[in-house]
Amino acid sequence: MKLETRNFIAGTWRDGAAVAENRNPSDLADVIGQFAQGTAADVDEALAAARAAQPKWGAAGIQKRHDVLMSIGTELMARAAEIGALLSREEGKPLAEGKGEVYRAGQFFTWFAAEALRLQGDQAESVRPGVEIEVRREPAGVVALVTPWNFPVATPAWKIAPALAYGNAVVWKPANLTPASAVALAEIIARADMPAGTFNLVMGPGRDVGDHLVGHADVDAVSFTGSVEVGKGIAARVLDNRARLQMEMGSKNPMLIMDDCDLDLAIAHAANAAFGGTGQKCTAASRLIVHAKVLDAFTEGLVKAAEALKVGHAFAEGTQIGPVVSEGQLRGNLDWIARGRAEGAELLTGGGRLERPTEGHFMAPAIFARTRNDMALNREEMFAPITCIIPADSYAEALSIANDSPFGLTGGIMTRSLARAAHFRANMRAGCVMVNLPTAGTDYHVPFGGRGMSSFGPREQGRYAAEFFTTVKTSYMAAGQPE
Repeated sequence: MKLETRNFIAGTWRDGAAVAENRNPSDLADVIGQFAQGTAADVDEALAAARAAQPKWGAAGIQKRHDVLMSIGTELMARAAEIGALLSREEGKPLAEGKGEVYRAGQFFTWFAAEALRLQGDQAESVRPGVEIEVRREPAGVVALVTPWNFPVATPAWKIAPALAYGNAVVWKPANLTPASAVALAEIIARADMPAGTFNLVMGPGRDVGDHLVGHADVDAVSFTGSVEVGKGIAARVLDNRARLQMEMGSKNPMLIMDDCDLDLAIAHAANAAFGGTGQKCTAASRLIVHAKVLDAFTEGLVKAAEALKVGHAFAEGTQIGPVVSEGQLRGNLDWIARGRAEGAELLTGGGRLERPTEGHFMAPAIFARTRNDMALNREEMFAPITCIIPADSYAEALSIANDSPFGLTGGIMTRSLARAAHFRANMRAGCVMVNLPTAGTDYHVPFGGRGMSSFGPREQGRYAAEFFTTVKTSYMAAGQPE
């Protein structure tokens, strides 16, 4: 696969002021490429191009927007194996997960292609005789998108697709850890039949490219996915310009394991939710709140499940958990292990570096027991293959613990009781609630987002995406009288 390593600005591929090396976290000897690093001047040029292109794209019509998004989505799905392998090579997730992510990204584009055709307004009766009212949605304008490394194709797709479907122009700043995936997606979008400047890619460090982009006066809307601390800084910058803002940030997702659950299923789902994607998911279950009656059996089963997981090279046969994305991320994970022990938590398994045939950032999935909800382990996001068991004596206590968090993205329960399931769905303070399912795993055609420090602004995905990527106009017109 031939891969551009440059930024895409105003319809052309551009060299950067510098380059950054990109290495495979499964095999540090494997250099994927040297990728362009943009500057504030590149951001200025991209935004000027987007501002000029947006009226043309907004006026292109819904059929044109449908056709463009369908072509992008169809190519992504057709090339899921190829691009998915590249994604796994640079991010570290097992090959099957990389392929699945790219295919899902294609589904975002095809779904929003159809949604472009369904964009309809409303007619309303006026309280004044002889006056007609029309309510319609129009593009927000120029949209800045800042995306993370853990889903380097899917997360950008669920932002870029609705932005383009609703007639906006885009300037996208991807995570610097996964530039190859960003370029692969950008190459497909760049070939689409859109006015030059409708879509722009500017790679580079957040302090140079991201900060300048989100604080720019020529941006109408900013959509960000990343950490709470970075989100707080973005919010302050965006507020100065009164641009609209959408943010998906941290989480501390609970899964309740009740005494009436299917224990084998609970263990399997908890292991999936805690360690899938190397725990590098905003929807990962890092707090397992376990009823005292099943605490010992569940704990024993989860330790066995964690120790049976195969950690290895993303391309290796049978790998279930790939490497951590970077050395810095791995060091942070190991710091959490030391911090948990210092807090008095009991490390039951895992938590150390692993040696594999290739040099990489491999870590054994870790389980802490005897934890309390007031420990830092259970208050702050770790973004690591680490989960914590918190005992509870009743469903009521477990729910109270689950809701005692500044975050509120996802929450899950394992139970056979319909009454408990119904009560949990109504009373779990989270944006997404799962019953007898892992906390990770959401559908692309329905809204996604959380509460508290997890999210800010309108929901992403599904028809709710229109709330952010469009602005509402209410028009009044005197009907007149026939002659």
